[in-house]
Amino acid sequence: MLRVHQFTFNAYQENTYIISDEDGEAAIIDPGCYSSFEQRALDNHIADHNLNVRLLLNTHGHIDHMLGNGHVKRTYQVPFVTHKIVEQELALAPTWGQTMGLSVDPSPKPDRYVDEGDIIELGREKLSILFVPGHSPGHIAFSHEASNQLFAGDVLFQGSIGRTDLPGGDMATLMKSIEEKLLPLKDDVVVYPGHGPETTIGAERSHNPFIQQYIFNK
Repeated sequence: MLRVHQFTFNAYQENTYIISDEDGEAAIIDPGCYSSFEQRALDNHIADHNLNVRLLLNTHGHIDHMLGNGHVKRTYQVPFVTHKIVEQELALAPTWGQTMGLSVDPSPKPDRYVDEGDIIELGREKLSILFVPGHSPGHIAFSHEASNQLFAGDVLFQGSIGRTDLPGGDMATLMKSIEEKLLPLKDDVVVYPGHGPETTIGAERSHNPFIQQYIFNK
């Protein structure tokens, strides 16, 4: 059983997820905690639920998803796992922060790289990696097949898709990722996005206007 707790952090309203198995072995996905208040909220939840943080995971390296990477790494001393290309994205974050008036804590470098088809073990649970570029070049998603849950970052949202107007973004690549990697999943797979409410693959297959237009135009 995979337990999921969501925080919404920083000015970009980014979703940070803490996932854990039944023994409390936990991973933090895309920590966006920027302020000391947000960092304490994350830490207090971990302490209050007796979680043992074992992994730091990033779906991609855009600034809103990595603001808490340094805090998590320093506090919990855990391996940082992401795609190799994401390291290049993370390196740009401090510069992006300056243009937006944010003082960005540089991200630590990843300890381990993963790619399509790799498996991450978290206690009793396993996450499989989907490579889903388009919103960013190195974007990955984390799939927990045992419970039909997908941590999709900024690829797919309720009624929308990730933006592609940032450096490295590409609409054709994003739609191909959605078509080939996400739409083959079961309708009841719950999608936990990087922003906004959760949804399901079935709901987006049936009602997402971007997907409907893409399919119609093929």
